[in-house]
Amino acid sequence: MGLPLIVFPSNAGIAHEWQHAGMIDALGPLLAAGRVKIYCTESNVSRTFSGEGPLSDRMRQHAAYEHYVLETLVPFIRADCRLPDAPMVATGCSMGALYSALFALKHPETFRRAVCLSGRYRASTFGRGESSDALYFNDPLAFVPNLSGVALARVRLQTHLTLVVGRGAHEDGCIPETLEMAGALHHRGIPHHLAVWGKDSSHDYVWWKRQARHYLGQVF
Repeated sequence: MGLPLIVFPSNAGIAHEWQHAGMIDALGPLLAAGRVKIYCTESNVSRTFSGEGPLSDRMRQHAAYEHYVLETLVPFIRADCRLPDAPMVATGCSMGALYSALFALKHPETFRRAVCLSGRYRASTFGRGESSDALYFNDPLAFVPNLSGVALARVRLQTHLTLVVGRGAHEDGCIPETLEMAGALHHRGIPHHLAVWGKDSSHDYVWWKRQARHYLGQVF
């Protein structure tokens, strides 16, 4: 039957994105072998991080989405897999990588792994000059360096992040934030793996298919 994989979409926010881009076909061997079961969900990114309007409204929208994932999507997946305590693995490209990292870091008891491809992890840039506690706790490069005590221990013990980025076209913003994210995880002792691909590896599905096949093949 396979263990569950939750796919968070890019800035488009649509659930069928991975299927249309050939990502599901790229993971065909894992599916055929019964090692993974893939669940592609939508996100409300257009009303949260990349949306318009006051930051407080956008962060309330994100909180509602987070509640949906934890209280509706995850229970549905566990029931569908007939595994009541199944650990979740999260993955996504670009904005989907940010979502994957957030769920692993904020809810490590549920999301035991995250495979993040070409991500941007400084969510404060979406504040457009505004700041708030809600934005802080959804900005990995803000809250991870300050994790300590019990909050840090639960992340250290229960989750692992794989951070992948290329050095090719359209990865300029992703490279420094991925390296900084890896550094923050390293300094806090949070299990992770950093993979920087070459200058031919660009910010598109041609490369994300290869990266997903490689790193998810190691997880499942």
